[in-house]
Amino acid sequence: MKARRVLALAVLAAAIVGCKPQAEEQPAKPKPPVILVEADVPPRPMKPELPPLFDDIERRTFQFFWDTTNEVNGLSPDRYPSRPFASIASVGYALTAYPIGVENGWVSRTQAVDRTLTTLKFFRDMPMGPQRTGKGGYKGFYYHFLDMQQGHRYDSWVELSSVDTALLMMGVLFAQSYYTGDDPREKEIRAIADTLYKRVDWPWLQQRAPLISMGWFPESGFIDHDWMGYNEAMMVYILALGSPTHPVSPDAWTVWTRTYDNDWGVFQGQEYLSFGPLFGHQYSHVWIDFRDIQDAYMRERGSTYFLNSRSAALAQREYAIANPAQWKDYGENVWGLTASDGPQNTTQEFRGEQRQFRHYSSRGAGLRENFDDGT
Repeated sequence: MKARRVLALAVLAAAIVGCKPQAEEQPAKPKPPVILVEADVPPRPMKPELPPLFDDIERRTFQFFWDTTNEVNGLSPDRYPSRPFASIASVGYALTAYPIGVENGWVSRTQAVDRTLTTLKFFRDMPMGPQRTGKGGYKGFYYHFLDMQQGHRYDSWVELSSVDTALLMMGVLFAQSYYTGDDPREKEIRAIADTLYKRVDWPWLQQRAPLISMGWFPESGFIDHDWMGYNEAMMVYILALGSPTHPVSPDAWTVWTRTYDNDWGVFQGQEYLSFGPLFGHQYSHVWIDFRDIQDAYMRERGSTYFLNSRSAALAQREYAIANPAQWKDYGENVWGLTASDGPQNTTQEFRGEQRQFRHYSSRGAGLRENFDDGT
């Protein structure tokens, strides 16, 4: 049944006295009737019909996060089946996957609320501080990789990560926006999410302001590299600019975009702002609809970040069809270079030439950043 609502429109008549003296009272006029107009409430958007492959990928992606996450604390593994440590970025995606499971009927809302609340409470209560061990984060940021059971920093090579904290916070804020019910537990989700976001001290990582550092080590201090130029860290600046408690100044975005021209050009028939690995064109878009959003740079180019990512995807597909390195199976249905595990760090002969192969690495194709070992 369609939901309908009644709009009451009161039509008010203005009496014009003109030049007549106020003493001459005009006869009372009847008030105009209240007109009741019925208007349709826009129906809830329906999930579009997609090919079976899409539904299969969506279901298996959800199931990965639901089945591999530690249900005791909400920590999600960085990889599977080895599960050596948790990734805070994975947790951000898991928090996003649970409502998708609810909407598709794969889990109940109660189950999703339970898992989400467990996760948020664990991060809220996680020990924080500058110590090298026994802590999960510092200054509102979290270590990139955590022990799957205790939630402490996994090892001495693990950094306090700005971009991975941003990925976590995107999932946290998504949960806050989804669980809007009056149930006490949904209210608690919203309150804890607010706490987690508000305590991230973004300016603390601005050692070379207005840019934001990639992270910090308790052993050596701030990482020497900042997030600058188009890549996956767009969400870092968006969250930092929007922080209600620890915001960065607007010039952070101006400086962040300053090098964009170096990566604007034509690749595989597409003109766009390039970044080799496809994930750089996707991560922020998981949570932000950029179709009607333009900053000064995109306005000048007559584009949007949404259209830009579309062009990047099309360019990657054309690259796979062209297949300049002649890898097996590349084509119109096998494409999309991004970060992933590979066989090993080695150099091997392939088709009469020496080719470099990597284990874990960013892989991509674009104007400047190109690495493709066929993985």
